[in-house]
Formats: sequence, C-alpha cells, structure tokens
Amino acid sequence: MLFYCLFNVIYLFCDCNCGLIMMLCLPASLCSSKLTCQEGHSGPTYESMQAVFDLQAFRPAVNLSNPTITNISFTLYAVLGVNEKAQILTTFLWLRLYWQHEFLIWDPDECDGVTRISLPVKQLWSPDIIVYEFVDDDVSQACPFVYVNHTGHIRWDRMLRLVSACNLEIFSFPFDVQNCTFTFGSYMHTIRDVRVSPALTFKEMSGNSKRYLEASGEWELVDILGETSILQFGIDEWDIITFWVVIKRRPVLYVVNLLIPSSFLMIIDILSFYLPPHSVDRASFKMTLILGYTVFLLIMNDLLPSTANGTPIIGIYFSVCLALMVISLLETVIITNVLHHNSMKYKEVPNWVRIVVLKHIARLICYRWPEDVPPATKQEEEKPNNLNCTPPQTVIQTENNVSVSHPPSSYGGVVLPELQQICQYVGDLRSHLHSLQKESELQDQWCHVGYVLDFLLFRIYLLLISCYAMVIICMWCIWISQD
Repeated sequence: MLFYCLFNVIYLFCDCNCGLIMMLCLPASLCSSKLTCQEGHSGPTYESMQAVFDLQAFRPAVNLSNPTITNISFTLYAVLGVNEKAQILTTFLWLRLYWQHEFLIWDPDECDGVTRISLPVKQLWSPDIIVYEFVDDDVSQACPFVYVNHTGHIRWDRMLRLVSACNLEIFSFPFDVQNCTFTFGSYMHTIRDVRVSPALTFKEMSGNSKRYLEASGEWELVDILGETSILQFGIDEWDIITFWVVIKRRPVLYVVNLLIPSSFLMIIDILSFYLPPHSVDRASFKMTLILGYTVFLLIMNDLLPSTANGTPIIGIYFSVCLALMVISLLETVIITNVLHHNSMKYKEVPNWVRIVVLKHIARLICYRWPEDVPPATKQEEEKPNNLNCTPPQTVIQTENNVSVSHPPSSYGGVVLPELQQICQYVGDLRSHLHSLQKESELQDQWCHVGYVLDFLLFRIYLLLISCYAMVIICMWCIWISQD
C-alpha cells in the first residue's frame, strides 16, 4: 500500500499536476477527471462513482489551490410573517446552488448519450452556504437529491424557511416599506477555497419573485437589490453576496378595520357639537362616545405593531383622537358651567369678557347675533324705581279727640288701608318683575358668551381633526408614490 501511494504521488506530480490532493492517496484514475462507462449501460458505472462518493468529505478540486465557485440564486415565494416586537422576518425561499465537481465528468457518447443524472446530496461534497441573518432552525422539507451534468456542474434546488433578523421600521404603519438584508456566504471556507457569485442577475431574481409573490397575503415585493463583497475578519476573508429585499405592506385591511371605524367615531363626536350646549344629554352622549372609543382602542391594540424603538404614527393619531374627545367633553363641561352656574349667580358679564369674547372672537368666527340683541354692547342697568304709593298723610281729628292720619285722596277723600296695601303689593310686583327681567338679561348675556366660546372651540376642534386627517392622507399619497 505504501508503494502504491508513493507511485501515485509521483504520477500525479508528473502527469496530472494534482497538487495537494496527492496527500489523499487517490487512485490515479481520478486525475483524468472522467468517469468510466460500460457498453450496454446508461450512464457512469457504479464502481467509478463509488470512488467519488468515498471522497465526500473533501472539496472536489483536482488542484486545491483553485477555489470552488458557487453560484447562488433564489426566488422569494412567500412572506410568512413579520414580528415587529422581536424584529424578525419569516420568509420562504426557493434556493438554487450551482458548483463544479471536477471528479464527476463523463463523456455522453461513451455513456449511451446520458448528459445528466441525479445523485444523493449526502454522498457528495456541498458548499456550506448559510444566511448570516439566520436566527432560527430551518424546518422546511429537505431535498435529498442533486442534478449532476456530464461536465461536472451540480445544481441543488432546496426549499428554505428563512427566519432572519431585520431592522423593521413601523413609524409609517400601515403604509410602511421594509428593507431586509439577506447575506449569503460560506461559514467556514475562505475565498481561497470557495468563491460565491450570483447565478442570475438581481433584476431576474426580482422578476421571478414578483411573479410568484404577486398574490401572496399582506405583503408585496417592491424590488430585490444586491451586491457582492468581501467580508474581512482578522486575517481571513470570506466571499459574500448581500441581497436587499424591499417589501411593502398592503394597508387595505388596516384601513378598513382601523381608520374607517375611528373616522366614524370622530365624525359622530363632531356632530355632537350641534346638540344644544345647555342640554345635559350632550355631556352624557360624549361620555358614552369616549367609552366606545376606549373599547375600540383595546380591540385595536392587537392589530398595531409594537416595538421598543418607537410607536407608529397611526397609534399617535388614535391617542390624539382620544385626547381630542376628552377635550371636547371638557369643553362641554366648561360651556355648561358658563351657561348655568354664572347665570344662576346673577353676576354681571365682566367688561373684558364683553370686549374679547362678545366683540373680537364673535367677529372672528362670524357669530350670528339675534336680531333683537345688538352685538357686544353693554346694556345699561336699570335701577328699580320704588313705587311710592304713600301720599302725604292728612291728620283727622276724631270724636274721641284722637288724631288719625290718612293719606289724602286725589279726589279729596281719605285712602282706605286696603287701597294702601294694594298699592304696596303693586310696588313689590314691579320690583319682582324688574328683578326677573334683570336675571333674564344676565342669563342671555352669559348664554351668548357660552355660544361664542362653543363656536370657537368647535372650529378649533375641526382644525385639529383636519390636520390629523391630512397627515394620514399624506402618508397614503407617499405610499402610493413609492410604486
């Protein structure tokens, strides 16, 4: 055996130039890089291939100084899931690998015209190509066979369930576009042993993936970009291919389930301003509406993505909408207090309130004054005139020499006590009617103050709602323009 190996070493040095492979004590027939065939049999013989199977642990190169070139291409078949909280993207790929096996070569003319055969991949050397972003086990179905061409080119088609780490940006959810990276390269072999290159152009890979991913769930493929580079770590260098997979979310589901119901609730809250401000039903209606919106937010929480890095803008939008509804309820409380509490105390409207609210703000919001009320004018207070029903009294001497005073009558007679009491009642009634008139005037003034403030806050509320609606519309337009 020692003599046989020595003979082969000398033979390989002289004739085959097999380099370092001589240390393996290989049969000299392998240096010819061709398998043998027998007449009457299709394809290479089992004995010749068995010699190759025995070398499964070694890289199939006649000259080990020449690296094995591995070509890679894949088709993105499906996006199985996006976990924003864990920053993980789960995809399903159709992966295809090509490499050259220099010991699996035969002449088709000698092998009954056979140009391609299938062999078990476990019996052959295969490149250790991995995805550097891989974070979980591959549970996809394994493909146990490869196709081998008569020129030694091997094609290995395999299915890959790829669970990869990806920096997901959810700020523009549900109109977000994600850009995830797939880095293919050898885990162990450096560029001296294995070189990696794309089997197809990146445009062809993108076109194939779009064709198969066209009707695939929530996500659609925008583009696949890539470049080849060299990864250097210490003194070693690895050949890698970096793919950028750009996917875009289809937002129809979230628009129907999130934005439209929220818009309906906000429209109802806006219409609630048309209820009379002095009505108690307005406040209770707004409280019921806030309760319903809170239940909606609890249901919506399962659909919104959440990460430690930030909150999507749609979540901020919902929070602000809830805050605006609370502010609208607070506005109703304030207006109710103005209409009832102050008017019940019969307080005069302060002069600055007349100038700021009833004059400037009313003019700003184009408040329509009633026809019988002049705008922003201070009504003069009418002091009640005491009804003096007691005329000068006249002293009358009675038979008992007791003087009794009686008010003189306009007819020269004496006013009876009953008439004097009636006159006093009429004076009290006049004072009471004057007081009621004054209270009514004060109540009307405070009512106008409340109505003006209600109209002002209503328009501010509409402005804020419109601004946030414009934000969502702009996000939609940006998402459409990215096509």
